[in-house]
Amino acid sequence: MENNQLVSIANRFGSPVFVYDAHRIISQYDRLTKAFAKVDQLRINYAVKALSNVSILKLMKELGSGLDTVSIQEVLLGLEAGFEPQRIIFTPNGVSLEEIIEVAHMGVQINIDNLSILEQFGTQFPKIPVCIRINPHVMAGGNSNISVGHIDSKFGISIHQMPHLLRIVENTGMHINGIHMHTGSDILDIDVFLYAAEILFNAAKNFTNLEFIDFGSGFKVPYKKDDIETNIEELGERLTERFLAFEKEYGRSLTLTFEPGKFLVSQAGYFVAKVNVVKQTTSTIFAGIDSGFNHLIRPMFYGSYHHIENISNPDGKERFYSVVGYICETDTFANNRRITEIKEGDLLCFHNAGAYCFSMASNYNSRFRPAEVLWYEGKAHLIRKRETMKDLLKNQVVLDFSLQEANVV
Repeated sequence: MENNQLVSIANRFGSPVFVYDAHRIISQYDRLTKAFAKVDQLRINYAVKALSNVSILKLMKELGSGLDTVSIQEVLLGLEAGFEPQRIIFTPNGVSLEEIIEVAHMGVQINIDNLSILEQFGTQFPKIPVCIRINPHVMAGGNSNISVGHIDSKFGISIHQMPHLLRIVENTGMHINGIHMHTGSDILDIDVFLYAAEILFNAAKNFTNLEFIDFGSGFKVPYKKDDIETNIEELGERLTERFLAFEKEYGRSLTLTFEPGKFLVSQAGYFVAKVNVVKQTTSTIFAGIDSGFNHLIRPMFYGSYHHIENISNPDGKERFYSVVGYICETDTFANNRRITEIKEGDLLCFHNAGAYCFSMASNYNSRFRPAEVLWYEGKAHLIRKRETMKDLLKNQVVLDFSLQEANVV
């Protein structure tokens, strides 16, 4: 999107504001499907946790996507957006058996990553198809916070527990129709990903009635100029070749499934905030904005990089700034970052704000969560109103304390 469009949106809807470019989402979706065009049956299940606004989900449905969900609430959002239950997969972690059963009764595909839950569910509902999430013990991306396929991860059933897993399946007579892995985010080394995929292929041979193999996602997107990213085209070529060979070996057609979140929406997102104050100390110039980690926690939580641009003065002389928030904590977005000269009232734009930004926002310090806007076909569409004091209070039950009723000694 152009800076003038973002400035206009901030002026119209106020700041801070999240803006999503629908055309970038569509482009990323097309890029992924084209990379695997030689696969007869390809399914993309958008990872709702990345950005769960119902309008975004409706856009994904228009593109032909299914949904990857991790909570019953995300399932309900998907149904609200118009998805058929069979187009949704439920891949929770650490949830109760009761939640899984409730979702299963909705007709949603269940994906289980725990031997105990697998046995309990299979014993009660052997006829309901179940996918199994395998932990291949492969570190395929990022650091330990975003790589979930390593041996110490809480996610998935260890590949070394396959004999136990198979015993449960045999004893319960349950129907396993899919097998799944997700090694983590920011995958760069395609060879490592393919190595993990080979582990999943070998695991799949233990099941005779599979309908799909789910390779998760975690593809890296660029966060700065000249940044490296997952080569989706190369991955598509190499994994397609291996998948088609496995289909012949397996003896039946299978659906190749991915569950991208960040890959589809990260680069489509912009977060625009206003500079409240420029404060110079003995060693640092701070640019304090009308936001904090209550709206964009990734830099503080993961140490994530977001390119910051002064869209009010894009051609100005560059200086070094530390961009900080208005939260009563240390909420630093960037230290000593080169940004064109900033003055109070300027608008700063944070790039790659489409994934895990609004969806991780909170009301910390009793601040309101911002508006969300979708840029579609040259127009700005409000898809979430800015919160108000009424929103902050609506679920609070205020007790009436009176001196007459209180038992005061």
